[in-house]
Amino acid sequence: MEATLALPLLVALIGVALFFDFLNGLHDAANSIATIVSTRVLRPQYAVAWAAFFNFIAFLFFGLHVAETIGKGIIDPGIVTPQVIFAALMGAIIWNIVTWVFGIPSSSSHALVGGLIGAGVAKTGGSAIVFSGVLKTVLAIFMSPMIGFLLALVLVLVVSWIFVRQTPFAVDRTFRVMQFLSASLYSLGHGGNDAQKTMGIIAVLLFSQGYLGDTFHVPFWVVISCQAAMAVGTLFGGWRIVHTMGSKITRLNPMQGFCAETGGALTLFGATWLGIPVSTTHTITGAIIGVGAARRVSAVRWGLASNILIAWIVTLPSAAAISAAFYLLTSVF
Repeated sequence: MEATLALPLLVALIGVALFFDFLNGLHDAANSIATIVSTRVLRPQYAVAWAAFFNFIAFLFFGLHVAETIGKGIIDPGIVTPQVIFAALMGAIIWNIVTWVFGIPSSSSHALVGGLIGAGVAKTGGSAIVFSGVLKTVLAIFMSPMIGFLLALVLVLVVSWIFVRQTPFAVDRTFRVMQFLSASLYSLGHGGNDAQKTMGIIAVLLFSQGYLGDTFHVPFWVVISCQAAMAVGTLFGGWRIVHTMGSKITRLNPMQGFCAETGGALTLFGATWLGIPVSTTHTITGAIIGVGAARRVSAVRWGLASNILIAWIVTLPSAAAISAAFYLLTSVF
């Protein structure tokens, strides 16, 4: 598969990448809608449509820095072949399906990064890895939930102080409206960061086959295709994970839901601007735990949160192992 790939096979491989993007939207729909559903501000079917719309239009608000990081900053683009891309995608897709079936809110982003690393290392060894980009991504595994946690915690304290003289009914009514804004912002951040990962995969595949010339860039048709695939995935929803994110970690009211979504959105905006492929799952989980802890430490089900943390840690190496196995398997044929 080292030679230039036949056009039908190239199209099929792009289709596999878009299928991963669809699964990303399906798997991570919970990140965008869990709080607004669990607070009963929107019914699930309306919430997914709301999130999908803002997922799709995210390209209007963000640059393509994350796509460039995935395309050039995880493994050396010079060693990328269709076989590497196929193995990386299969590693990420299989891990996403496994965690979706069991309702585990793992990271589609880090599954893809793990897939790239596993396939690249299987091809050329450790020299395939761009350590600066991988280090930035690994640091984000720990930093994004912490930042989401702190921002959400501070927002709860500030909002509680501002509305201290309001009745609970008035506060609830105000934030039922405000949650439309916060859910929109979070869905924008989700679409802006996550869809770009598949853009980077498709762009580096096209670059490796000579379709982009001498300069790596992301064609506009790739941008639109990836945003659309993610939006459609979000429309189908990820109900198992919605339940975990929206109610099992801690119970939320509309004010807390607003603070969690806003804290998470601010984290995603910053990461996307810096070109860091963070996990939307990590970010919103940290924010939800932050608002729960602001109420009282015992309001958070820490046992479940620790299980989710374990899933975060094993995602990258698990996806890497699966993709490496796929690369070695395809090398036989």
